[in-house]
Amino acid sequence: MTSSYVATRDIILRTERFDEATRFYETVLGLRVTMRQDGMVGFEAGAIQLFVERGGPPHPPVFEMRVADVQAAKNELVSSGCVVVEENPHVPRCYMRDPFGFVFNLTPS
Repeated sequence: MTSSYVATRDIILRTERFDEATRFYETVLGLRVTMRQDGMVGFEAGAIQLFVERGGPPHPPVFEMRVADVQAAKNELVSSGCVVVEENPHVPRCYMRDPFGFVFNLTPS
């Protein structure tokens, strides 16, 4: 592997129950809202920053990894047994699942 991977503290959770989820994290857990956009709300949660995204299909929490070159990292990971779960360069989004089930987004550093 030639790419260097650095985890951020960002975790994204996509849910079709967006209003219910954001209400839960804000009122039940009491997390402070750090960002509110149409379809996404960010929460300060101490060691992590949680982002709740409106949409489907829902997926488990996705962590974020910074890399210098997303395409090169994606190629390396695929050749090492990872699979692309979802990709949209306009977001930018490149969700990868490693052979052990860990799902993360590759983002430029």
